[in-house]
Amino acid sequence: MKVVIQRVSEASVTIANQVVAQIQQGLVVLVGIEDKDTIEDINWLTSKIVNLRIFSDSNNVMNLSVKDILGDIIAVSQFTLHALTKKGNRPSYIKASKPEVSVPLYEQFVLKLEQELGHTIQTGQFGADMKVALVNDGPVTIIIDSKNKE
Repeated sequence: MKVVIQRVSEASVTIANQVVAQIQQGLVVLVGIEDKDTIEDINWLTSKIVNLRIFSDSNNVMNLSVKDILGDIIAVSQFTLHALTKKGNRPSYIKASKPEVSVPLYEQFVLKLEQELGHTIQTGQFGADMKVALVNDGPVTIIIDSKNKE
C-alpha cells in the first residue's frame, strides 16, 4: 500500500461540480492499493499517518501530529500511485488492485484511520473522476510504502 500525505491549510474534493469533501487544516492522503496489501499494512499505515509529527508547535518546529492539532483528513483512492513507467511513455497500472480487491481494503483503511484519529474523516468517491484542490502547507509532502516501512 502506498500513500502520499500532504499537509494542507485547506482542501476539497469535487465530483460532477459538487463538493463532496472539504477541510481546513489537516491532511490529504492519496491511497494506492495492490493485491498483496493486508490488514497489517492498513494498521501500520493508519497509525503512522495520524501520529506523524509534521505540524508546527509554538516554536515553529514540526513536532505535532494531525491528531494533536485536532486536524481533519481527506482520504482519496489513487490507483495511479502504482504506475509502472519503466517501458515507454504510457504508464502501466497492472500492480494496482481491481475494484473487487481494492474497494474493501480502502473501506477498511478509512474505518481504521477514523478509529486512529478519533473522528470521522472525509473521502472522495472510489472510481469517480475527482477534482482534488488543496493548499499544500509548507509545502510538506510525504510518501510512504507499507512494503518497505519507510
